[in-house]
Amino acid sequence: MRGHSRWDYHPYSRLNDMQRRTFPFICRLAPHNDSIEFEWFDNGSAGPHTAYCRIWGSGRPYLKKILPGPCACIDGLETGRDYELFVAREESGAKSPVRRFRTGPSVGTVVNYLHPGDPVYSFSGWSLCSPSLVKLPSGTLLASMDVFAAQKPQDLSLLFSSADGGATWRYVNDLFPCFWGKLFVHRGVLYMLANTTEYGSLTIGKSLNEGKTWSAPVTILPGTGSNGQGPHKGPMPVTEYEGRLYTGVDYGSWAAGGFGSALLSIDADADPMKAENWVCSKFLPYDPRWPGAAKGQCLGGLEGNAVVGPDGEIYNVLRYQMAGCRPSYGKAMVLRGNRMDPEAPLSFAWFADFNGGSNSKFDLLYDKTSNAYWAIVNEIVQEEYPGQRNVLSLAVSRDLKTFSIAKRLLDYRREDPACVGFQYVSFLIDGDDILYLCRTSVNHGRNMHDANYSTFHKIEDFRKYLRG
Repeated sequence: MRGHSRWDYHPYSRLNDMQRRTFPFICRLAPHNDSIEFEWFDNGSAGPHTAYCRIWGSGRPYLKKILPGPCACIDGLETGRDYELFVAREESGAKSPVRRFRTGPSVGTVVNYLHPGDPVYSFSGWSLCSPSLVKLPSGTLLASMDVFAAQKPQDLSLLFSSADGGATWRYVNDLFPCFWGKLFVHRGVLYMLANTTEYGSLTIGKSLNEGKTWSAPVTILPGTGSNGQGPHKGPMPVTEYEGRLYTGVDYGSWAAGGFGSALLSIDADADPMKAENWVCSKFLPYDPRWPGAAKGQCLGGLEGNAVVGPDGEIYNVLRYQMAGCRPSYGKAMVLRGNRMDPEAPLSFAWFADFNGGSNSKFDLLYDKTSNAYWAIVNEIVQEEYPGQRNVLSLAVSRDLKTFSIAKRLLDYRREDPACVGFQYVSFLIDGDDILYLCRTSVNHGRNMHDANYSTFHKIEDFRKYLRG
């Protein structure tokens, strides 16, 4: 066994489970009402291979399908049932790990699926979270998601690509250790900003071949891991302005009572793979005495967006953790950066009026064509559920002070808010359209937070929803 110097695996496996690398492996699932689309590979043999599928635990004979290629579909399944699936190498009988899926309705285009009872990634978690979406210079779309579970290691991310604008998706590889990853392109090079695990070290890696292989990651900020405090760096936008790249970063933990907020930045001409080129402002703790602050026990801001304000200053616009306060939703927290001194602490600017700016992560992007700021958010439509994530909406603002809902995208308010969620959307502006990747929990996910799907969506001609 040789040492592994890169970040990428195909697939990742623990050193006491090396057969995963040489046996068949099912790397992507996309269940539908009465069918399953899946992708597989076998690093140890070219074939022939057969897929075996049956209702989970039924003891029935398997449906069998000879596999002529790496992508396949099995039709004629029962709706609303849990199934098991594996791929076997006919010449030796070597089998893939058994994958589990549930047929039933989803939304958008399924990029990937993970059943809450599927143990294939249990060394990291059992839910698909932290979506990140980027368009590469070639036009290929690249999507990432990590594998999460509370009190689990949380250190694996999965990458998928689409060469046809999001209509179909294919597995690329695994990144390990990689959590809360943000994909971005700078000067034509693909990068990933990610923690090693929850509150672990903040790292960066790069790929020169559209994510197929990656450099070894470089540590930018040290962390302590899930049981301590450390950087909290969700997949937040990376913004270039006046010769610098900016992105929001936090430090602390939920157990410690909240987070300090900062902007991480680098000279746009400097090498992002050299840690000493990065600069982080001093972390600003939340102050409940700020004008307009919610009343009650508040955990402050988290997962901020680096954006340029109408006045030309750099700002960090954060979700405001208001659940349990008075009011319990309807605000975002805005902090001002210092363009002249990127190490200086941020300063409080204002609380924005923003239904969707509290209690859940959102991306915020400025669109030059419309001269407006756009976000895809969890709109609160039922006051008794200030943390609901079953209504997903497009929001817009001209001034970063007042936001309005431009269009409701997914409205599942009739579904139990404890079970259904569309959240943590990563999006990009693609000409006249918005493309977005969503952490989606429907069709019997573990709960609304621990998602079982990663889904892709398009908002065509999005600027038509701008009023005034």
